[in-house]
Amino acid sequence: MRVDLLTREYPPHVYGGAGVHVAELAAVLRRSVDVRVHCFDGARDEPGVTGYDVPGPLADANPALATFGVDLAIVDGVGRAGGDAGDATDLVHSHTWYANLAGHLASLLHGVPHVVSAHSLEPLRPWKAEQLGGGYALSSWAERTAFESAAAVIAVSAGMRADILRCYPAIDPGRVHVVHNGIDLAGWRRPGTEDEWDAARDVARANGIDPDRPAVVFVGRITRQKGLPYLLRAAEQLPPEVQLVLCAGAPDTPEILAEVTGLVEQLRARRDGVVWIERMLPRDELVAVLATGTVFACPSVYEPLGIVNLEAMAVGLPVVGTATGGIPEVVDAGRTGWLVPIDQVQDGTGTPVDPDAFVADLGATLTEAVSDVERARAWGVAARQRVEDHFSWDAVAERTLEVYRSVLR
Repeated sequence: MRVDLLTREYPPHVYGGAGVHVAELAAVLRRSVDVRVHCFDGARDEPGVTGYDVPGPLADANPALATFGVDLAIVDGVGRAGGDAGDATDLVHSHTWYANLAGHLASLLHGVPHVVSAHSLEPLRPWKAEQLGGGYALSSWAERTAFESAAAVIAVSAGMRADILRCYPAIDPGRVHVVHNGIDLAGWRRPGTEDEWDAARDVARANGIDPDRPAVVFVGRITRQKGLPYLLRAAEQLPPEVQLVLCAGAPDTPEILAEVTGLVEQLRARRDGVVWIERMLPRDELVAVLATGTVFACPSVYEPLGIVNLEAMAVGLPVVGTATGGIPEVVDAGRTGWLVPIDQVQDGTGTPVDPDAFVADLGATLTEAVSDVERARAWGVAARQRVEDHFSWDAVAERTLEVYRSVLR
C-alpha cells in the first residue's frame, strides 16, 4: 500500500500539534506501508518527502489564496511522485484546511480515496477572520468541501467527532472515526540520571527559570483558542513563590500579540517570576523546562485533543486543563490533573459566558495544584503511565491503518 500524506507542516517547519502529529505518524507508518509526504515551505532533503513553495504570482496574495496555489502543486506532485503507473498512490490523507483542498482534488484527479484528519474546525475558529480576512471564507469552503466528500474523516477525540457532526451534518456518522493523537514516549520523558537533571536545571536557568521554585508552565501558540489571556489574568492569584513560565510564540495577529504583551507587562509589574520564552524551543530544551516545572496549564477555550498535554504528561507533569473539547479524554481528573469548568458561548468562539468566573476558577485550581508539591509529583507519575497505556504511536498507527483498509476494501 502506498499512502501520500498531505500537510502544511513537516520538519523542520513545525509550528503546532498538527505538524508534530504528521511527523510522528509518517515515521511509524513507514514500518508498514510506502509513505510519501507532500508539504509546504520549500524543498526537503528527506527521501520520500516533497516540499512546495507558494507560486511566484501568488506570493503577495491573500494567505488562503496562496495556500490554494500550493495545494494545486501538491495535486500535481502526487501524480509525479510515483514515477510509473505501478507505483501510483493508493490513498491520500490530508491534515488541516491548508492541505484539505489538495487532498480533495488529488482524490478526484487520481481516482483514489481521500482520508481527512481533523485537528481543528474552521467554523469553531471564527477569530481566524482576523488573520485571513476574506480568506477565512475560502478556508472554510475548502474544509467543508473536503470533509463532506472524504471517504473517511479521522477525529482526534470523541469531542472532536461530535463537533464534526454538529458543524457538518451532511457527513455520514459512519465515516467519522476516532483516533487519538499519540506521543513519542522515548523523546518525551523525565531526566533519569543526576547528570541529566543537572543538565535540565542548567537549561532552565539559561532561560531565566529558577529550578528550585515551583512553576506553572504553559506551552502553545499565541492564538485565541489557547486562552493565554485568561491564564495571565488567573496568574495574579498564584502564591508569590510560584513562577509562571510561558513558552509562547507564533502569534496569529498583531492584535493578540499586543494583548498578551500588555497582560505580561501588567503581571510583571505586580510580581516576579514571570518568564516569557518567545522562541520555539527544540525538544530537548522544552523537555528540560517541563521537567523542572510543577504543573502544566492548558487554559484553551478550543482544543480538539491537545498534544501539548500529552507531552507534558509524558515528562511527568500533571495538567490543569479546561473541561472542553478533547481535554477531558486526556486528563483523568483527580488522578493525572484537574479540569476547570467552563460555560461557553455557542457562537463558535468558545468564549466563556462569564470570563471573570472562568479566570477565578482557573486561578483557584492552579493555586490548589501548586499547593502540594508531593501530590503534584505523584499525579505526574500517574500522568506518564496514562500516556504509556493509551497514547503510544504504535496504537495510533494501527488504528489509522484500520481506517485506510476500510476505505480500500
